[in-house]
Amino acid sequence: GCRVSSSLAGVRARTLHTGMSKQLIHLLKFERAVAAAKPMARAMGELLPERLNNVLVTAVPTATSRIRTRGYDQAALLARLIAKERQLLYAPLLRRTSQVRQVGASRQKRRTQLENSFYVQHEVLCRGSSVIVVDDVLTTGSSLEAAAKTLRGAGASRVFGLVFAQQGFNVSTQV
Repeated sequence: GCRVSSSLAGVRARTLHTGMSKQLIHLLKFERAVAAAKPMARAMGELLPERLNNVLVTAVPTATSRIRTRGYDQAALLARLIAKERQLLYAPLLRRTSQVRQVGASRQKRRTQLENSFYVQHEVLCRGSSVIVVDDVLTTGSSLEAAAKTLRGAGASRVFGLVFAQQGFNVSTQV
């Protein structure tokens, strides 16, 4: 259900953001339970096709202030684990230009906050590659869309989103 004008070629989510999946994400993000990343990454990797050629795995970068607080970037951790398990190249392609926190922000506010909030630090790797962008939760799709737009602008041929959990959507909030 992606918008026609999306920079994303597609998005896959392993589960809904409820119950156990919501608890796993909370543990990973707020309780420093890095062990939760392994089963999450394994489950996400199962959504990928068997054969992937010329594909890079990267992550939607977390604000550096959150990384300092948490001690790690949960999306990058998931992306590295997925790449390792699937024998793909992980590359930290994206960097943030802002420290904006999106929790609780409306869909429109998230979109506005994320305009021009990423840049590509390794354009040479990006050019002509298909890129899988990993994040933990898909809420409005604004982060993935902003990341995909930035990667496409740097020469990525196709960009796919891969998330562990997706917030329940109704028709007005689809990506």
